[in-house]
Amino acid sequence: MRSRLVAWLRVALPLAALAILSTLFLFGSKPDPDNAIPYAEVDAEELARDPRMTRPQFSGVTDSGSEITLTASRATPGSTERAEAESLRLTYRAPDGIAADLTAPRAQVEDTLIRLEGGVYMTTSDGWALTMPSIDTDLEAGRLEGGNGLTAFAPMGRLDADKLSVERNADGEHVLNLTGNVRLIYEP
Repeated sequence: MRSRLVAWLRVALPLAALAILSTLFLFGSKPDPDNAIPYAEVDAEELARDPRMTRPQFSGVTDSGSEITLTASRATPGSTERAEAESLRLTYRAPDGIAADLTAPRAQVEDTLIRLEGGVYMTTSDGWALTMPSIDTDLEAGRLEGGNGLTAFAPMGRLDADKLSVERNADGEHVLNLTGNVRLIYEP
């Protein structure tokens, strides 16, 4: 009896599978191209007209051993060696332990010169927080300059000034120089 059942199932089960598959193909609907999965939501003509990179990142080490990392949400090439970036973040780590993070809505990069603008926010590893309209950095010279007014909150209190410059002295130490209407509100 068992061998008859096995013999009968060997014929019936493949026929049932064939019937199920044939109904899938017989009653299946045609694919709708409007319901297809979109692969890209970009305009190819716009990309050709306005080339850009999204989320670019650049890292390097200066001659003095400082580590620099630049990241942005978008970068577009300019003329020759120049590029523009949006939502830029510059991270600076010096060998002596000094660190600074700068963020800005817009930036222009030309060779080793970087101009951050649109409201720059800078924090340092020793407790400073600065805001200013724009900052110019020279990566090769290791210099940073900001103008048009700035406000800084430091461990000693609040500082306001017209201009700021940071560069290395002959001993290789970072020197901060504030000029023009410098005011300090000391908070012990």
